Amino acid sequence: MDPRQKLALASIAVAIVVLGLKYAAYHVTGSVALYSDALESIINVATALVAFYAIRVSLQPADADHPYGHTKAEYFSAVFEGALIVVAALLILREAYFAYLAPRQIEAPALGLAINAGASILNAGWAWILIRKGRALRSHALQADGRHLLADVATSIGVLIGLVAAIATGIPQLDPALAALVALNILWAGWQVMRESVGGLMDQAASPDTIARIRELISAHAEGAIEAHDLRTRHAGRVTFLDFHLVVPGTLSVSEAHDICDRIERAVRAEFEGCLVTIHVEPENKAKHSGIVVL
Repeated sequence: MDPRQKLALASIAVAIVVLGLKYAAYHVTGSVALYSDALESIINVATALVAFYAIRVSLQPADADHPYGHTKAEYFSAVFEGALIVVAALLILREAYFAYLAPRQIEAPALGLAINAGASILNAGWAWILIRKGRALRSHALQADGRHLLADVATSIGVLIGLVAAIATGIPQLDPALAALVALNILWAGWQVMRESVGGLMDQAASPDTIARIRELISAHAEGAIEAHDLRTRHAGRVTFLDFHLVVPGTLSVSEAHDICDRIERAVRAEFEGCLVTIHVEPENKAKHSGIVVL
């Protein structure tokens, strides 16, 4: 099984365990803030399932209907995750409103806080693994899941601090007020996830640093050519598409021009795994004198 799928499957298992722990913390305390934290964990389970399916689809090879592959499926996973986060936030705000009108007494606070803290530690460790492995494997779905879990950890820390304050001051209204803050925090996290995913669906260009490095590689490995211009990039999941025009002397043979293109492609792919390069060769009269100068 592909390592991306293995990580996605493990995410489902971790999300279920964390959900069980957080629901147990809510069950023993009756805290609406802990309820909101547990409700977000339900979203974590759902998004982990969707991420697994999206990664499985993205790994399918190109076919007649999808000649550029299926890698963009991971972006749909992240958009769906963002939408679910928004739904969870609205449900938490509703619960917080009614709990504020009728404050509840928090029971067994020490046990509930300890259980919730254990779940948060597990979440933090797994989020770190997902982000690190997601970057290495160039999986947008895994990275989005990891960032969402980090937001969940931050939420849980806020909940723990707030509940300690509510218990210490004896003000039960702090509990639902804290739940409302949790909702606003995960709304922001959901927006961030959706914004980044929409950028990928809209064929957003590679980062400025990546483009600068690609220009350097073209310049250094295009010996025999005159210049390169009209460089374009776009992301589709873990794949980066790159195309540009390469101007060569008119006296160069097709075979010699092809050798230059092969040299550039090898250099780019060696540094950016999964990069698909398309080069349009042009004669010297097409030079724009404003692109990438060949060293």
